[in-house]
Amino acid sequence: MEDTRLTVRIDAHDAPLLGHGKIRLLEAIGASGSISGAARAMGMSYRRAWLLVEAMNAAFVEPLVATRPGGGGGAELSPAGAEILRLYREVEERAAQAALPALRELAARLAPRW
Repeated sequence: MEDTRLTVRIDAHDAPLLGHGKIRLLEAIGASGSISGAARAMGMSYRRAWLLVEAMNAAFVEPLVATRPGGGGGAELSPAGAEILRLYREVEERAAQAALPALRELAARLAPRW
C-alpha cells in the first residue's frame, strides 16, 4: 500500500480551486522564495507557475502569494497563503485517515506492477 494514497482536490463555484499541484507550488514558493525557483524545482514553466499563482490569488479574499517587484524581487507566501496551506493539509490528513480502511482494501486488489 506504500504507493497508494489519497489526493484531495477542492472545488468552489463549479471550478477546481486547490489540489495537489497548486499546493506543491505554494510549498515550493515558500521554500525557494520565488515563483521562478519554485517553477524550476517542479519542472514547470515560469509562465504556468505565474498563471497558477494569479488564479489562486484571485480566488481568495487575500492573496496567497506576495511578490516583490523588480529584478530578483522574489515571492513569499502571505499569512493567508500559509493558513490556506495549513488548512488544505489538515483536510488532506483527515480525509486520508477516514479513507484508510477502504484504501487498504483497494490496494490489496491491485494487480502487481510489471
